[in-house]
Amino acid sequence: MSVQYEPVIGLEIHAQLQTRTKIFCGCSTAFGAAPNSQVCPVCLGLPGALPVLNRQAVDYAIKAALALGCAVQPASIFARKNYFYPDLPKGYQISQYERPLALGGGLEIAVDGGTKWIGLTRIHMEEDAGKSLHEGFPDSDRRTHIDYNRSGVPLIEIVSEPDLRSAADAAEFFSRLRDILVWLGVNDGNMEEGSLRCDANVSVRPHGQAKFGTKAEVKNVNSFRYVEKALEYEIGRQIDLLESGGRVVQETRLFDSGSGRTHSMRSKEEAHDYRYFPEPDLPPLVVDEARIARVKASMPELPAARRQRFVEQYAIPEYDAGVLTQSAGLADYFEAVSAAAGNPKAASNWVMGELLRTMNERGQDIASQPLPADRLAGLIALIDKGTISSSIGKDVFARMYDSGRAAGEIVATEGLAQIGDESALLDIIRGVIAANADAVAQYRAGKMQTFGFLVGQVMKGSKGKANPKLANELLKKELDN
Repeated sequence: MSVQYEPVIGLEIHAQLQTRTKIFCGCSTAFGAAPNSQVCPVCLGLPGALPVLNRQAVDYAIKAALALGCAVQPASIFARKNYFYPDLPKGYQISQYERPLALGGGLEIAVDGGTKWIGLTRIHMEEDAGKSLHEGFPDSDRRTHIDYNRSGVPLIEIVSEPDLRSAADAAEFFSRLRDILVWLGVNDGNMEEGSLRCDANVSVRPHGQAKFGTKAEVKNVNSFRYVEKALEYEIGRQIDLLESGGRVVQETRLFDSGSGRTHSMRSKEEAHDYRYFPEPDLPPLVVDEARIARVKASMPELPAARRQRFVEQYAIPEYDAGVLTQSAGLADYFEAVSAAAGNPKAASNWVMGELLRTMNERGQDIASQPLPADRLAGLIALIDKGTISSSIGKDVFARMYDSGRAAGEIVATEGLAQIGDESALLDIIRGVIAANADAVAQYRAGKMQTFGFLVGQVMKGSKGKANPKLANELLKKELDN
């Protein structure tokens, strides 16, 4: 009988803080500038240049720590992490080691229809390295250029406990963490630009065994899908290796998204390889209770709390609340529509339905879409009053979205108001009955399904403008008579 293996996964997530300037100098953090145009003696590590800690970066780091339930430490120490790599101009990285900014905390994720708590080990602050740009093929013609613009950009590293047990759970954890960081405004969540990156530590062990297996680190994965694919491959690779009599070695590996495989990059360093020692040019970072209180007071309502409030306050399903709290902007928009329309469920349906569908089709987000909340609320009010039907409402929505005109103006100028006059509807209904004698006979013989067909014909005859409730009542009365 073959051994059943269990994966053990922990993540290290590097999140760039959304400050305008770098962590230890005044250089810009803006993405996309000309190479080496946003540098100075401090972030280039030139002799005699001294670092000065960015206050906003610290506040953002504290904000993330509080949102994730961490204990912010009253004093933390910056340290030099020594290693050589071309994109590290000083020959060391300023990070935190023995005394990080925050300890503990965690995040609840959805797992197999339930939830699971994933603990955090720590959150610490550090500076980013530069970026190596490789060009040329084949390797004999390859050239590498170094762009130091990213050197010194402020990061937090969020380290999870090894509590994850599948590649899918790891991707879910990464996704939920991104949502919180973006919600707080401390990170922009842009993985394509490298402002959010993930390293994954993974090992496998026989089910029931308490001791961890030998881990490999998969480095710099920048999407939820790639995290899942990289871990699935790496879990399978380690199991195949053990089952064939081999052994897993501790190493750092890279994921090739083209082939869907990981490959060895280097042997895995231990902490002593970095020769950490306290950064002599920076004093201890002291965070008092007053500062923590100020940061906490500036924080928005967190996604989980807002989802729960939406369910309780607006009586909408949990699924709706989950969709509507995908971002703070979307949640704000829903609440504005609901307040103006006075119909939370209709507001939820329209935001989740037509609005999100149109935004996705056009590659827009809630901030860039053109429809103000009060305009959508006006459309909902027209439907609730019976002025237009829901089907006509979708057409009006599309015209509003493209033109910026109000729903009432579109309905009035284009003659889209519902037909609620009984005599006008009776003329249409009697015409439908006369034109569909077979269906009428089937209905009167007890085949009730044909009623829906006849209703459809009435709506078609009215060009979708018949009041559905009144049309149903009048049609049934005519048929029964």
